[in-house]
Amino acid sequence: MEGFIRKAVMNAIIIVPMLMWFSEATFLKSVITGLILSFLTYFVGDRGILTMSNNITATVADGVLAYIYFWGVAEWMGWALSAGEIFFITALLAVVEYVFHRQLVRLLNKNEAPIRQTT
Repeated sequence: MEGFIRKAVMNAIIIVPMLMWFSEATFLKSVITGLILSFLTYFVGDRGILTMSNNITATVADGVLAYIYFWGVAEWMGWALSAGEIFFITALLAVVEYVFHRQLVRLLNKNEAPIRQTT
């Protein structure tokens, strides 16, 4: 649970201001969007792919998932997010994800059976 909370906070630092700046999203909608994305990427990328692969693979998977998610949410909510703006938000998130994955590996190795990491 500590890993998810840490991820949600780190992602919110990027997602909330960027969505509010680039789109018509309110603070609450930005927070909810960030929490849902954090939940999806935590269980798919961090607890799934990261434990079976490496940091780069998990970061790329999280980035692709984030790009598709933001595109879908923008279409659904009627936000005027361009492909470039979505890419910019996703690129910033990828940097945060890379750092987070390094922290998560240390946290998981401390609390559970060690996981293999190549990067």
